[in-house]
Amino acid sequence: MAQKVLRRVFVYGTLKRGEPNHHLLANADNGYAKFICKGSTNRRFPLVIATRYNIPFLLDKPGTGSYITGEIYELDEPLFHQLDVLEDYRKLYDRQIEDINVGVEEGSIPCWMYLLRNYPERLLKRPMLTEYRNTIELPYSRRPPGKVNIFEELQKEQSVA
Repeated sequence: MAQKVLRRVFVYGTLKRGEPNHHLLANADNGYAKFICKGSTNRRFPLVIATRYNIPFLLDKPGTGSYITGEIYELDEPLFHQLDVLEDYRKLYDRQIEDINVGVEEGSIPCWMYLLRNYPERLLKRPMLTEYRNTIELPYSRRPPGKVNIFEELQKEQSVA
């Protein structure tokens, strides 16, 4: 019998427990997902909220921003593929393996993490977070599937000082 391939993924935004897209990880019909632990990036990254949908974006600019707090999950291939669809992998987000700190005694775990590589520089002027939480002030809104180009939204959005 073939063994399942599992991948570790670090989630920092709407996929975390209690956040709007966590249902994707919680629903067993989508595939296998197991919460491993909380963690934080070993490098600083800018985490900002942008677009009219209030989407959290982790910008690919290591050394800027903060150590980002999130959660580590172990996922099977079908669910990992669904995350690629949600994150619009290769069109909007890219992903890479980063070492995630899980505690002084435990060290780090290599995990996949989604990053926004091509972004307008003005996003770096937005308030930077250490941890994402959906709030009343900046409520996350699901975009209509296939009808909105988030990259275009980012290009035309005005800067928030």
